[in-house]
Amino acid sequence: MTLPNLLSLLRLLLCAPLLYLAYSDHPHVFLGLLLFAFLLDALDGMIARWMHQLSSFGALLDSWADFTLYMTLGLGAWWLWPEIIEREFVYVGLILGSIVVPPLVGLIKFRQITSYHTWLTKLAVILTVPGIPLLFLEIMVWPFHVAAFVCLLAAIEEIAITLAAKRPPADIRSFWQVK
Repeated sequence: MTLPNLLSLLRLLLCAPLLYLAYSDHPHVFLGLLLFAFLLDALDGMIARWMHQLSSFGALLDSWADFTLYMTLGLGAWWLWPEIIEREFVYVGLILGSIVVPPLVGLIKFRQITSYHTWLTKLAVILTVPGIPLLFLEIMVWPFHVAAFVCLLAAIEEIAITLAAKRPPADIRSFWQVK
């Protein structure tokens, strides 16, 4: 197994301890481990490109790790900060929906989970990662709100790619690359 795939696998495996930390009411350790998982997410793709180890398996593993991590984040955040989740329900829903709905559309159309990794999705992650601790540590909410809006745009783009494509493209950077 390649190093980038090992990093994606580690990110996937970190979801179990994250759930334990949330259930056991350890919010700061939860956020720290979550940020470490996001760091692994940034590193796996960079290392794969640098070491010329890009693969369709790696892209799919990365997408599964992303999906599982965000679902873990949603459940863990609900356990740790239910008042914040209720208050920010629309924005949390936009972010979680942007992760769940595009692959479901791909599953319906292509009978498989799609994995695109668009530039807009990368921007959404870059904005979401700092927005999460800022929100849950109650420092400020607007970065999370901006991130939710960009996540919505990224989801719309991924759905448009799925609807326009004849077969599921992997690692497509934008809607304009659909053939």
